[in-house]
Amino acid sequence: MNPERTAALQAMLADDPNDAFALYGLAMEHKAGDDLDAAEELLRRLLVVEPEHLYGHYQLGEVLLADLREDEAAEILDQGVAHARAAGDAKALDELLALRDECD
Repeated sequence: MNPERTAALQAMLADDPNDAFALYGLAMEHKAGDDLDAAEELLRRLLVVEPEHLYGHYQLGEVLLADLREDEAAEILDQGVAHARAAGDAKALDELLALRDECD
């Protein structure tokens, strides 16, 4: 984890606990540092704040798969797939579907 980036993101969240950018960024810092529990918590908060955050779904799916929780990952990824289709985001849809295939 990058301590300066982590501190900046934490400060942003202190100012606004629902800052989607900061939630996602801090989750990625924790994921990079192999703190998957903290990453999961932040990604779940992100999806409450911004349910259509496609890469929030993708990243949470990866975290859940890393924890061998395939059924939970599939559910999160299915939600992301639905949002990607609704948004017409073909790139995110392809990535979500590819990760979803790992759940079977």
